Formats: sequence, C-alpha cells, structure tokens
Amino acid sequence: MSRVLLTGGSGFIASQMIGILLDHGHSVVTTVRSQSKVLKLQSLYPNIPTSKLDFVIVEDVGKEGAFDRAVVSEHPFEVVIHTASPFYFNVKDIKAELLDPALHGTTSILKAIKEFAPTVKKVVITSSIASIVDSIKPNDPKQVYSEADWNPVSYEAALKDVRNGYRGSKVFAEKAAWKFIEDENPNFTLATICPPLVVGPITSCIDDISKLNTSNLRFLEFITGKYKGPVIPETGNYLWADVRDVALAHVRAFEVDEAAGKRFFTVASHFCNKEIVDILRRNFPEFEDKLPDKEASGGRYPEEGPYGFSNENSTKILGIEFMGFEKSVVDLVKSLQVIGV
Repeated sequence: MSRVLLTGGSGFIASQMIGILLDHGHSVVTTVRSQSKVLKLQSLYPNIPTSKLDFVIVEDVGKEGAFDRAVVSEHPFEVVIHTASPFYFNVKDIKAELLDPALHGTTSILKAIKEFAPTVKKVVITSSIASIVDSIKPNDPKQVYSEADWNPVSYEAALKDVRNGYRGSKVFAEKAAWKFIEDENPNFTLATICPPLVVGPITSCIDDISKLNTSNLRFLEFITGKYKGPVIPETGNYLWADVRDVALAHVRAFEVDEAAGKRFFTVASHFCNKEIVDILRRNFPEFEDKLPDKEASGGRYPEEGPYGFSNENSTKILGIEFMGFEKSVVDLVKSLQVIGV
C-alpha cells in the first residue's frame, strides 16, 4: 500500500478520491486551502486516524514554491495526485489569473517533488477534456477524439477571452508537465487524467448550492426552473463521466504500472440536455412544474450525430467500467435534495 499526497482534497473529484484511497488501504495526506476545509473533510471521514488521513494547508496553489513543505512527510510519500487548480470568481486578467497560475501550480509541484521528495515514484495529474477536444472546430461525427489529440488553442487565442483562457490553461499546464518529465528525467513517472463534464453526487464538502461545482450546475438549473418553457438549451459538449469513475481512474493510474507515461480520456458516453430532462421527469415528478415543457424543442444531438471518442486506455488499462448516465443524474439530484434543493 502507498503513502499518497493528494492536492485539493475538498474538490468535487478529490473528495470522492479520499474514500477510494482509504478503501484500497493507502494512507493519505491532502492539501486544502483553509482550516474550514479540514473540518469538512474530517466530518466526511470521521474516526480515521491521522496516520491514515492527515491535512496540510496550502492557501495559494499558484504561488511559486507552494508545495515545497507539503511534499515532505515524516512517513515519505510514494505517490502524488495533483488535482488542485487556482480558483477564481471573476477573471479580469487572463494571463495573471488563469494561464500563469495553472502553469506555475503544475510545474511548482513537480519541481518540489524532484527536489524534496525523492521517494515519490508516481505522479498523477488532473487535466481536462479541454486539453484534447478542439472546441473551435465545427462538430464532425467522423472525428474520434482520443489521448493522441491535443486542443490546438494558441497562447494568443487564450489571451482573448476567458473560455479560451480556461482551455489554454489546461493545455499549457498538461504540456508543461510532460515537458518537465522529458527535460528533467525525474525519479517518478507521470500519468494524466482528462475528464469531460463530470457529473454525480456531491459530498458534504458542499453544504449549500452557492458552492456547487460548475459541472453539476446545469442540473440544478433544470430542477429550479431556469429553463421552464418551450425551449431546452443546447448541450455544448456531449461527453460526460461520473465523478466516482473519474476518482477511481486517478487511483488506478498509480496502482496499475502500465498506466505510467500515459494520458487517459475518461469518457463514459455521450449525453444531451434532452436526455437530462427526460431522466428528471421520469425519476423526480416533484420537479415537473420546474422542467421545460414536455414538447419543448432544442437540447438534442446534432442531426448528423456528435463527434466520437475513444476511452480504450481507461477501460483496458485502468479497468474502469463506466456507470450509466441515469444512475449518475439520479444520485446527483438525491444528493442535492439532502442540502435542501
């Protein structure tokens, strides 16, 4: 069993990861931004001794040297899973608030591991679909995206608007990580996880809807009446995965030796907003008066069909058996009802 440093432990994916790591017999130290986050995670995993689950506060993950102290442990780490990313409410300066911190956060933890944690043999980093799919390219059902693809967004394009800035931050950070491995030849291997829209139940780290993660927000909007009426909004990205499967993929990415040196496009399947509405209508009649009309238009797949994907690395190497969309949506809504939705 391994000693694991997990960054960003109160995040949507990472808070699910803690339970999986503990169930698999690993011991975990996780970084969080504040003492209040420590208390929330302790309430989620009560009666776990500090020898199995402990915490380090890192207030600003984008700062140079942010992880220098966190990577050092009395019982040395063998694995680092880096999920933390800089958090912003309103981005006014794309370079200073999105691009630079994403790059610095990723490279600074890799530098810290190489310099201060020589026992670490495996590193797993959370990347994104944004580093794979070309979001500017028109939909093409003949296009099958896989780990071999990179979003071609340029640095100049990333500076022009926040959406491209976000996508660019994911691309440049992941490329910087792979370049570090190539240039520095450290003692550790790297694997990256590139999830699409991540759906599924929230943990008690989120105790009110104002703190809901962005990827679950559209489901909240459907059940609170934002789209009540004759039109279902267009879907945007048609790929999704459940948070529990994505969390498991991170853990398997260091447990399975063959995963070293690879990217993983952790996609379960396609979805569209019309399917979300149908699932909600079928399972939660109490929200009927909040949902779009039964005959509402929009929210379907493109007539020609959506672009394709390959998740073979995730299924064959990591052994992930992706769960179905309906279960994920139902479990999510039930978890929102617990906090009063």
